[in-house]
Amino acid sequence: MNAAPAPSSARSTDAHALLHTGFRWQVPERFNIAQVCCGRWARQPRTARRVAVAWEHEDGRAGTLSYGELQAQADRLSHALQRLGVRRGDRVAIVMPQRPETAVANMAIFQLGAVAMPLSMLFGPDALAYRLQDSGARVAIADESSIANLRAARADCPALQTVLAVGGAAGQGDADWRDALAAASGAPFAPADTSAHDPAVLIYTSGTTGPPKGALIPHRALIGNLTGFVCSQNWFGAGRDEVFWSPADWAWTGGLMDALLPTLYFGRPIVAFQGRFSPERAFDLMQRHRVTHTFLFPTALKAMMKAVPAPRRQYRLRLRAVMSAGEAVGDAVFHWCRQALGVTVNEMFGQTEINYVVGNCGSYVAADGRRRPGWPARPGSMGRAYPGHRVAVIDDEGRECPRGTPGDVAVHRLDVHSHPDPVFFLGYWGNEAATRAKFTGDPASSWCRTGDTAVMDDDGYLWYQGRSDDIFKAAGYRIGPSEIENCLVKHPAVANAVVVPKPDADRGAVVKAYVVLAPGQVGDDALVRSLQQHVRGQLAPYEYPKEIEFIDALPMTTTGKVQRRVLRLQEEERARAAAGAA
Repeated sequence: MNAAPAPSSARSTDAHALLHTGFRWQVPERFNIAQVCCGRWARQPRTARRVAVAWEHEDGRAGTLSYGELQAQADRLSHALQRLGVRRGDRVAIVMPQRPETAVANMAIFQLGAVAMPLSMLFGPDALAYRLQDSGARVAIADESSIANLRAARADCPALQTVLAVGGAAGQGDADWRDALAAASGAPFAPADTSAHDPAVLIYTSGTTGPPKGALIPHRALIGNLTGFVCSQNWFGAGRDEVFWSPADWAWTGGLMDALLPTLYFGRPIVAFQGRFSPERAFDLMQRHRVTHTFLFPTALKAMMKAVPAPRRQYRLRLRAVMSAGEAVGDAVFHWCRQALGVTVNEMFGQTEINYVVGNCGSYVAADGRRRPGWPARPGSMGRAYPGHRVAVIDDEGRECPRGTPGDVAVHRLDVHSHPDPVFFLGYWGNEAATRAKFTGDPASSWCRTGDTAVMDDDGYLWYQGRSDDIFKAAGYRIGPSEIENCLVKHPAVANAVVVPKPDADRGAVVKAYVVLAPGQVGDDALVRSLQQHVRGQLAPYEYPKEIEFIDALPMTTTGKVQRRVLRLQEEERARAAAGAA
């Protein structure tokens, strides 16, 4: 990132405007993610010895992988994949959790010029089969967490020629990782001369609003992510002792593009943990690995806040930045992070197709080398556009909405200096109609709609209201679920909550809340009344939930986002059943 030199009056200068004005994209014509994330560090003796991945398994196994070792293994895997017939543009599925082989596989596929297709280890046979069929993946790499489901899906995937088995999956595929690398040449692999615009990653959206679509991501998109990553991590890359960790699965944009790849781009170590998330384990992991920067979903932060209210009394933390995304953090979690963690959480907003475009920045390092305040986070706000991105709230016709008016968050293909923004995806795999529908305006100069509703204030801060299809009307009032959910979570009896409309003959809909209780709480009529009064006293009278249902767990996507749509459809089905019975 290049920022203009800070003037002497920098403290009174709007850092956001300063960074936007001084920033210009620098996108080389030839560019490959593997070369900038691994190859350049591995070629230098001093940096080749640096730790790239510090890994742990929940069973106690642990180790490290240096940049030199990462490159050497990636070279062998590239040779092995080439022998298996993988060519430029071919899709290679990676169905593994956070483990060193996952990082190796990504680097090997990128430098081969093929397309990495990360898939969650949580996918069942049907979900795997759909994505493998749709993409025409030629090879799949899987470990013990996914091999059974992959084998069950394989009969429906005629294009899938080879399954490479890793770790505990050895003997259950067509070839074993260890044997394939041992048999491959140990000579350096000559990387493909890829264009910055060539495809690198195919990530299927989580399908919260319909069937999953494969978003094809070019190599240049990593460059487009970097301004947001650096800013949201309070100028990551400025220190020498930085260590990154996030529980975000590397099979998703949040784990791959917001954690693994940008950390490696800066030549820093990333912690890989293979095991189930728990608040206590998260704090212990951050303490032992001296983690300085992290990305934590709001659901994780809520769990940590409830389980360990005062973490610095138990753990020695070295956090300098916490980024959060996926859902609105809410002011309860926002204030807890500031008070209990000693860090102001930087919310971020983006999506697979156009990632890391909006958020906050606690501090930045100016051209003179001095650290200066960024733009202050406002509790409940998504933040402002990151340098290099032109973001607006638009109406159905593609016109920018007046400040304070709700609309669809959109990102323009051209930045504020009328230069192409590299963050954009190439399109949806095999679905030109869906790609066209994503954009509004001239193809070369258009807005890309996110499908998220927000309000932009006079200072350019965005205030999230929910997915466009999550907003509903009750008795004529427009209801955004996030505010009500945030209010409910503030109650000590609530661990998490989701708000959806319940069909109602008289009002059209009423507000209904699904609530997950905190440990030791009992969901009875008295608690229902308490929660209703709690919301009524904090928000507008029409926003309190007329009905509350207690459940053990909320439906989640594999990316950690709440699936309101599942509960909304459940309410609609119940209403139809009740009408039929009547």
